[in-house]
Amino acid sequence: MTGTAVLAALILVIAFGNPAYTEWARNHTSNDAWGFFLKQLAWPTWSFSSDESVRTIFANDIKAILLIVLAGVFVSVMVAAGSSRSAMLFFSTWGAYVFAAASAGLLAAFIQVDASLRGAFDWVAGGGIYGLFVGWVLAIVVFASRR
Repeated sequence: MTGTAVLAALILVIAFGNPAYTEWARNHTSNDAWGFFLKQLAWPTWSFSSDESVRTIFANDIKAILLIVLAGVFVSVMVAAGSSRSAMLFFSTWGAYVFAAASAGLLAAFIQVDASLRGAFDWVAGGGIYGLFVGWVLAIVVFASRR
């Protein structure tokens, strides 16, 4: 299950955190519920070049990498290996992704230019919101892959 969670997190980060999708979501989505969800998919943004400072780019890249790594860590810790209860597997995987995203935001926030505790809280909140609205995708993938 951990490998599946890491692979699903990697695919989500690569597909929706890339600069092209992030820019599209920022500029071309509406302010309704669907637009909100599409913008949340871009939270683990990453880039190799940008107009932003090197520290901000590095912080965003670290955030995306930490999200993938911590998804594996939290899923392996929170999900029982022989979990036969479907609801328990689904919700513990979802919760693990919420914690992974919030933790990635917290750890990466202090790398940013003009880092502050308030800014770290914003990054943690962004990660929590991302995990809440996108974590069910990861939970479905892990649930579907069980034997």
